Amino acid sequence: MRAAVGLTISLLKLRIGVAIAASALAGIAVANGPGPAWWQIGGLALAILGASGAAGAFNHYYERDVDKLMRRTCARPFASGTFKPSPWWLVGFLGLLAASLGLASVSAGNVAAAYVFLGAFTYGIVYTVWLKRRSTWNIVVGGLAGSFAVLAGAAAVDPLPQVIPTVLAVALFLWTPPHFWSLAAAKGQDYARAGIPMLPVVVPAYAWTLAILVHSVALAAVSLVPLWFGEGLLYGLGAGIGGGYFVWKSIKLYRDPSKENAMANFFASLVQLALLIAGALLASAVRHWS
Repeated sequence: MRAAVGLTISLLKLRIGVAIAASALAGIAVANGPGPAWWQIGGLALAILGASGAAGAFNHYYERDVDKLMRRTCARPFASGTFKPSPWWLVGFLGLLAASLGLASVSAGNVAAAYVFLGAFTYGIVYTVWLKRRSTWNIVVGGLAGSFAVLAGAAAVDPLPQVIPTVLAVALFLWTPPHFWSLAAAKGQDYARAGIPMLPVVVPAYAWTLAILVHSVALAAVSLVPLWFGEGLLYGLGAGIGGGYFVWKSIKLYRDPSKENAMANFFASLVQLALLIAGALLASAVRHWS
């Protein structure tokens, strides 16, 4: 039983899915308007888990050849041979995506469902198939997947675009490249062996560390913009502390581009995202109960 659960978590990349679903909850939290019912929120979160899981599983399937070459990914279900490739897997992934989009539409409306689809399409096709093996811009464009989750959450409140959710979506877009570039810097030999042109693999250290620093500074600044549009102290604390911590670690990485500092920056990005989302959710809870 434990092995089956572990395979499911790995295949569907549920850890990433939980982060994406949490981003959608943050989109709901910062949107202006009457909040959706609990079943709508739960339905949208489940739909995003399913859609991101379908895209993640397709990523496993499509990249099984290069995953075999990387120590970090060689134990994945398809790369390891635990699951054998078959067209029926693709049918299953499409079925899961279709069911998830239907659930998103029923729970949060067609606009939210469209954003859920765009997130899955961006990760599964634009990033995985079109860009990952061809361009150093792969993860920059792939960062849109998380942004669409924020917009899906906001659309559950109001299908029309709003300023604060859009700003938060931009923050998620800026977060993704330095997060994965830091991981690629720490695991550079893996990516080089697999022939994946992640930025830290193909440019000198001064260039990729500067790119990470610029992104983290821009992210920290953009994350504070909602304060000018009415977000409160709790949001500001989450955004400020998380952003400041990420920038500090990025400066350390710029000064000393070691694998240890790269991995520390990777974890700092997770702290930043967690604090940003927590700040948005707590600020919304305080508004609701005050």
